[in-house]
Amino acid sequence: MSDLSLGGIPRGVIGILPATAKTKLRATLERLQSASLRLALREQGLWELQERLKQIVPDLKHQYSSFEVDSYYLQLKVRGQHAFQIALATEAIKTIGESKRSLELVDVGDSAGTHIKYLQELNKDLELRCLSINADESSVKSIQAKGLQALHMRAEEFASHGINADICLSFEMLEHLPNPIQFLKSLSYRTACQALVITVPYVAQSRVALHHIRGGRREHHKSENIHIFEFCPSDWRALFIHSGWSVYKERLYLQYPRYSPLRTMKPLWKTLDYEGFWGAILQRDHTWSDSCGAGIE
Repeated sequence: MSDLSLGGIPRGVIGILPATAKTKLRATLERLQSASLRLALREQGLWELQERLKQIVPDLKHQYSSFEVDSYYLQLKVRGQHAFQIALATEAIKTIGESKRSLELVDVGDSAGTHIKYLQELNKDLELRCLSINADESSVKSIQAKGLQALHMRAEEFASHGINADICLSFEMLEHLPNPIQFLKSLSYRTACQALVITVPYVAQSRVALHHIRGGRREHHKSENIHIFEFCPSDWRALFIHSGWSVYKERLYLQYPRYSPLRTMKPLWKTLDYEGFWGAILQRDHTWSDSCGAGIE
């Protein structure tokens, strides 16, 4: 979720509307956004997976520590995003797991253990040994309460703890880091990770986000709600190569359909949230990072 909006309405707009108008506007927007998401998921081949994920984890209400996923629109939005992420992760597992019976998988920045549950259920023929890490202690305790393994640490510290991982997941996490290059380099040079699956918000032009500062909101913010760098795909690709990775596969998930009248939702999504999300499967590759001296000393 973008910290630009609340229930699909920009915070600045919410503040000047009367309560009844606010409620009606929110309801109208959520109906439009829900219709947009349903068509987008079907068009991009993710609807059936989204339905399967709903069976595995029926309740997403407490997916995040800072707000509740408590409406049909939010559930559909988050579930669609999860389907996009899990599709990429499943492909990485199949690619890496072809010659193995078991895999070590680490979800970096995991907030609820949900993706681990999805992947374990969808890959029952493979032994997945999973670990979640998060800098937020409450998220770690929540994951542990579900019987899953989780450690309390910052993403940048992961490589120095000697944790084995064949595959690392990073879903909507890189944009929260003050130094994503440091994190990416440490994984590439200091771990045995064979594949890194990342997804980030899709923006056409790179920017420094820090929306809470731009909006003058001085209240306490959890790190999961603060985006620092939001890069476009071409800039992410260059950053990955510089940090010791190459892109094996990439995919763009849009939250609106391209072949329906609701494609006109594009500017609305761009204003209220994000047009969609971009993801990639990365493989370790030091061709450029070694040649330009960008590797870890």
